[in-house]
Amino acid sequence: MSVWVRTALVLSATWLLAGCSGRQSALDPQGLQSEQIRQTLFVFLVVATIIWIAVVFVLSMGMLRRKREAAQPLGLHEEFEERSGRVILMLGLATTVVVLGLSVVSYAGQRTVFAKSENALTLKIIGHQWWWEVHYEGDSPDKTFATANEIRIPTGQPVKVELESADVIHSFWVPSLTGKMDLITGQKNELQFTAKKAGVYRGQCAEFCGLQHAHMAFAVIALPPDEFGRWRDHENQSASSPPDQLGRQGEALFRARGCALCHNISGTPAGGQMGPDLTHIGSRTTIAAGTLPNTPATLGAWIADPQHIKPGNLMPQMPLQSGELIAILHYLEQLK
Repeated sequence: MSVWVRTALVLSATWLLAGCSGRQSALDPQGLQSEQIRQTLFVFLVVATIIWIAVVFVLSMGMLRRKREAAQPLGLHEEFEERSGRVILMLGLATTVVVLGLSVVSYAGQRTVFAKSENALTLKIIGHQWWWEVHYEGDSPDKTFATANEIRIPTGQPVKVELESADVIHSFWVPSLTGKMDLITGQKNELQFTAKKAGVYRGQCAEFCGLQHAHMAFAVIALPPDEFGRWRDHENQSASSPPDQLGRQGEALFRARGCALCHNISGTPAGGQMGPDLTHIGSRTTIAAGTLPNTPATLGAWIADPQHIKPGNLMPQMPLQSGELIAILHYLEQLK
């Protein structure tokens, strides 16, 4: 084998293995459900591989084996017919056993994947074109709040996600934590998963839902329970008043230029429900459903011309002067 051939094979194998890890990989499970899905996949894969190798081996032997000339080509060979019948019977029984065995493995795996827990953290997630609305349900209204495109959860605790759609069919998928579940208009679906350790896991809409389907991502951030508790307490608080003149100017412009008609900021007159909740947007890691990192430059570009960044989204381009844009950007950056 030449050096070039060996090099090509090594590079090909490396390229394939590169897709088996990372924060959006079903082969890198970090949740109880995703671990069970991977185990079930490997069982099916091993059994299918063994069967495929056996079939190819028998087929190759049949093709390579030299055929003997029969003395009476049209004669009935009882011994051969009996042997063939026994082989066919054994293969039929083996097929039945394999199918039943895989069915048992699949059923056992589904009991873990679709298990329900009474002490689960309940989230309500609504899919929009093209962003995710996230509601944290509490025991009382003052413990309920909304955020967007980022889901923070405690490690080791089951999380129940109630899924709905505001427009077309979407699909909720966090490969490292759980399998897929569709969001269908007029129907409520449920999914439950548990993160084993802290980390950031990328999720994605897995059902083509329009022009910006590829830019409908979200992040699941698993935190230790005590850190999650502190974060939740903070999220329950209303937005703080701007401490400086530029921030107060930005807050006034946010309402005057129509932003408050679509976006909600708790504790202020801004109460729009069409767009993502911006009460604590300054603490989020991305904007536009995972399209860009949340930095002053990208947030300013998004406010100035959202259609250039994400064509087809429902946020219009606002006619802002540079000073107005700076003031609104300064105000939003303080919402942490």
